[in-house]
Amino acid sequence: MKLADVVAERSQHQCELCGSKDQIEVLEVSHADAVDANSSIMVCAVCKSQIEKREELNSKHWECLKDSMWSEVPGVQVTAWRMLNRLRQESWAADLLDMLYLEEERLVWAKASGDHESDGSVDLHRDVNGQVLQNGDSVVLIKSLDVKGSSVNAKIGTAVRNIKLVADNTEQIEGKVDGQAIVILTKYLKKQGK
Repeated sequence: MKLADVVAERSQHQCELCGSKDQIEVLEVSHADAVDANSSIMVCAVCKSQIEKREELNSKHWECLKDSMWSEVPGVQVTAWRMLNRLRQESWAADLLDMLYLEEERLVWAKASGDHESDGSVDLHRDVNGQVLQNGDSVVLIKSLDVKGSSVNAKIGTAVRNIKLVADNTEQIEGKVDGQAIVILTKYLKKQGK
């Protein structure tokens, strides 16, 4: 039986964290020694995007951990511990974290992500107005820019379609202006409505 089938059957085809049955998929919990049914969990799109820090934490959504943290699945326990640590400024999360016990081996695995050392804030690509940018969005330049190493001048109001986010720098995106791929600072962009 495939790993995805094992996890789907175990989870009864629902998110093992919040119980949602919408847009579920298998997630390999990071930093596991091996990829197997114990280190993989079924999650919904909302949980996944917040676990992967692609979306801001919604503390109301994570109140579901009061039930799922008691799961016997190691991957669920580790993920619950990590998310509670990211939310520990909330009194309910701190209380749950005090109750959650992980065996030493699982605690080492949980700490490997470093989530317990940060404040839980998420760095996202944002335009000049603070709107969150995603891969594939269209943006407009709010300032004329000279493109280094090129004779191209990107004029104010130029539309840049199908942008790509620079993975390791939330202040930069990649896009094409006059057919040339360039890197643009997010502070010079405004997201276009859909």
